[in-house]
Amino acid sequence: MILALFDFDGTITTRETMPDFVRMAVPRARLRLWGTLLAPWVFGYKAGLVSGSNIREKIARAGFRGMPVADYRAAGERFARDVLPTVLRPEAMARLAWHKARGDTVVVVSGGFDVYLSHWCSAQGVELICSKLEVVDGVLTGRFDGAQCVLAEKARRVRERYVLRSYSTVHAYGDTAEDAELLALADESWLRSWPDA
Repeated sequence: MILALFDFDGTITTRETMPDFVRMAVPRARLRLWGTLLAPWVFGYKAGLVSGSNIREKIARAGFRGMPVADYRAAGERFARDVLPTVLRPEAMARLAWHKARGDTVVVVSGGFDVYLSHWCSAQGVELICSKLEVVDGVLTGRFDGAQCVLAEKARRVRERYVLRSYSTVHAYGDTAEDAELLALADESWLRSWPDA
C-alpha cells in the first residue's frame, strides 16, 4: 500500500485559493469595510511580518462571523464547481491521476476550508484533511473549529488518521516551507517539482 499526500494551494493549484473564495462568499459591503481595516495586516503578511496563520484567522473572523451556514455552504459548492477547475495545475492533476490509477491512497492535506475542498475531493475520489470554521446555531462564529490545518498541524493530523508504518511508501508533494512537516513524513517528497512517472 502506498500513501500519497498532496498540499492543495500552490501545489495542486496555480495560486492560493482562499482569497478567491473570500471574494466570492463574503458580501461586497463587508469586503469593502474589512478590506480597508485589514489592509495593514495584509501588507504585513506580504512583507513577511505577519504569519499566514495570523492573517487567515483575521480574514476568517472579519469575513465570515455571523454568516448563515447555508449561505457559506452554497458559496463553497459554487466555488468548487466554478472556480477551482480554472486554477488546477496540469502536472499536479497528472500526478494525482497516476497515484489513483495505481490504487494508492491519495489525501489532500490543506489549510483551505472544507466547505469547498470537500466537494472537489469527493469529485476526484480522494480523501481530505483540512481546516474548518466553527458553526453555532446555524451561524459561523468566524473562528476556526480546532487548529488551522497548517505547518506541524498537517503532519499531526496525518499521523492521527493514518498508520504510516502500514504503508510501503509515503509520497508527499508541497510548494512552500510551510509544507516542511508534511514532506518530512514521506519516504519520497517533492517541493515545487514533479517526479518522472
